[in-house]
Amino acid sequence: MSTLSEVYRDHPLHLHHIAPLDFSAVRTMPDSHVWRPESSNDFSFGELSSSPVPVIDLGDPNAPELIVQACETWGVFQLVNHGVLLSHIEEVEYEAGRFFALPTRQKLKALRTPCGATGYGVARITPFFSKYMWHEGFTIMGSPADHVRELWPHDHERFCDAMENYQKDMKGLAERLTRLIFDSLKISAEEISWLASTTGSGGSPPPPSTASTALQLNSYPSCPDPNQAMGLAPHTDTSLLTILHQSETNGLQVFKPGLGWVLIPPVAGAFVVNIGDILHILSNARFPNALHRVVVNGSRQRFSVAYFYSPPTDYVVSPLYKGLNSGEDNIIPRYRSVAVKEYIGLKAKNLENALSILRT
Repeated sequence: MSTLSEVYRDHPLHLHHIAPLDFSAVRTMPDSHVWRPESSNDFSFGELSSSPVPVIDLGDPNAPELIVQACETWGVFQLVNHGVLLSHIEEVEYEAGRFFALPTRQKLKALRTPCGATGYGVARITPFFSKYMWHEGFTIMGSPADHVRELWPHDHERFCDAMENYQKDMKGLAERLTRLIFDSLKISAEEISWLASTTGSGGSPPPPSTASTALQLNSYPSCPDPNQAMGLAPHTDTSLLTILHQSETNGLQVFKPGLGWVLIPPVAGAFVVNIGDILHILSNARFPNALHRVVVNGSRQRFSVAYFYSPPTDYVVSPLYKGLNSGEDNIIPRYRSVAVKEYIGLKAKNLENALSILRT
């Protein structure tokens, strides 16, 4: 079975699409980072809708129904009372801040290689836009030790421990949410055998999930002219689910047809959960994949930590939702079947049109 890192190796990037700007040395906006209307895909920087994205308490007895409703109407929701220790969230944000506070020349020691999937660099969607984004990131798949050992030869263990603990927390939460959502879609266990069961045979511990996962640390430095910059350009995630922790600074926005861009303000202790392309396909388009972007701040640096959760790369994705009511069993699939690694390849070449290529 191919790993997620191996799949991305087949889709290399040019070095100029990897190395971030030295933001600490910038006093005025370089033209390479100025987003004008023609470079922002006609998505306005204007007024935002005031409609709130749903906030759901996972401990609420009605949480399954509320989550499905949010998935159907928004493709995104905020989740509280999720069971992840606040100390683990604070540790990962602290370590992310410690990393991004390093001088640029130091961070470049952990630069992602053209064929690599992990390490320091700009967003992978960068080549699809004529302007660069006001963003720097650090991608982790498994242990980050090989990269951070270059930065802190004698003091990398606490960074690694924080990231590994957080990934365990996120994997458990992602499995819980995935199982809840799949149950609501009446998807059988046989159709999602890659998802870890709650118990093993004979009451033994459950087998490990073979899901594909990645952790992305994001930094959006304060910007000399935030009205002309884009932190992260509009896109949907490839993943099944994305679970995001955001710092206390606003910036994340989701696009909802009929409303326009809607701010997702930070809620204390909450995660933002959004539907990715793969779950959109599995739900036969019942759940919209959330188009989102990030804008930047003129005085404050913003951090976020995104956990991407998907089936194994060799898993063949096809619409599994057959309808919940009688008479719905013959719903026509809207997408053809596709292996996760094939879809990653499609999106690596067609950011906006990958799903349309799969439409039946």
